[in-house]
Amino acid sequence: MLRKPTPATPKKIEHISLDELVPQNHLVRKIAKTIDFEFIRDAVAPLYCKDNGRPAEDPVRLFKMMLLGYLFGISSERRLVQEIQVNLAYRWFLGMGLTEKVIDASTLSQNRRRRFNDSDIYQQIFDNIVEQAITKGLISGRILYSDSTHLKANANKGKSRNEKRIIEPSQYIDELNKAIEEERAINGKKPLAPRTETQYKEVKISTTDPESGFMHREGKPKGFFYLDHRTVDGKYNLITDTHVTAGNVHDSQPYLARLKRQVSRFNFAPVGVGLDAGYFTAPICHLLLAQQIYPVIGYRRPNHGANAIRKRQFIYESQNDTYTCPNGQSLIYKTTSREGYRHYHAKGAVCKTCPLLSQCTQSKNSLKIITRHIWEADKEKANDIRLSKWGKKVYARRKETVERSFADAKQHHGYRYARFRGLAKVQMQCLLAATAQNIKKIAIKLFLLLYVRSLLNIFNKISIKNRIYD
Repeated sequence: MLRKPTPATPKKIEHISLDELVPQNHLVRKIAKTIDFEFIRDAVAPLYCKDNGRPAEDPVRLFKMMLLGYLFGISSERRLVQEIQVNLAYRWFLGMGLTEKVIDASTLSQNRRRRFNDSDIYQQIFDNIVEQAITKGLISGRILYSDSTHLKANANKGKSRNEKRIIEPSQYIDELNKAIEEERAINGKKPLAPRTETQYKEVKISTTDPESGFMHREGKPKGFFYLDHRTVDGKYNLITDTHVTAGNVHDSQPYLARLKRQVSRFNFAPVGVGLDAGYFTAPICHLLLAQQIYPVIGYRRPNHGANAIRKRQFIYESQNDTYTCPNGQSLIYKTTSREGYRHYHAKGAVCKTCPLLSQCTQSKNSLKIITRHIWEADKEKANDIRLSKWGKKVYARRKETVERSFADAKQHHGYRYARFRGLAKVQMQCLLAATAQNIKKIAIKLFLLLYVRSLLNIFNKISIKNRIYD
């Protein structure tokens, strides 16, 4: 039956324990028990004046506040302060009393904008959390999965200008040039003259956020974006690296430098890496195999031209370093280009009388040319690794690791849009979001492992008792 509403109780003094009001299984409790944040105090000490000025807000609390925003998908710092004011679990996590005043949102934003902006403190925090995970046995570093995802820049794609920019050389240009010189010397070719003129290309630049890049990939939205190049460990899907570039940078460009950083920073000894088809380039395959790392890379469909006869129908003879065409004629080596491709030419007189000429080449002088990268053998080996039983098993886990990590970031941690403008600030956003994902996964995984161990202990005790009574 319906009951009359009870009258409002007058204000009365109650003895309340904040610890009793926070549920035992709340995420912040799990994080507080498994993650040590005190290292932040020593890390930021050089950014504070030692003997002058007003007493500062506790830096550990400031960063824990920021991480709360990324943990629970609160994108606005003003709203974050409001949530902390009324959320008991947040207060408990920050070590605040029930009546303690929460700092103003401007204090949080000004510390982020001025004190921490030009420092590497966000990278230090991310690295330290990764090291804590390694110490706890949650990261192995044996199989690493990498990919990139786009974050929409805080810029209108209609507000832009065209500008000529210098074409930056590839990250692997030094290794490639050395290999080309050796290749030409072996074949008796003269060294290539150094390129003296600067090359330019016209690109679209945002007038709102010039550091973003205009992205126009197939199957992707067009506009100004940033790319987050992320690597996760294959054991428990913890993030080991996150690196931001403009949206018009190819995935393969920063990859090896970021892998090298992880190996040196965390003493990883990777056995293999899982990558999508965007990384399937000759330099990536060659330089990974040179480090005795097995590349498991997705298949990239070749761009077919107008010729009915495909390149795969030409058989490469490694012993003679020649190609044999479908009509049985040989294409011999002529030169190695500056881009690292060997050129194999057919005999023009033979091609002119070939019955397959119209299907083979559209060349005006009836000359068929086949190109082969000097590191093409490494691409072929990488393809064999992908098709092996081990390679198929490793590649199948991409969707469970790095792709799932991106999906979780976009769904729960505000990863669809860049909150700030400028490369450094977007890098900060990605580092904090990745740190939040890591501490959440570490806390949940460790509590799950503890729960499983407790069940095993109970099972063992019951088994021992049964043996005694038997």
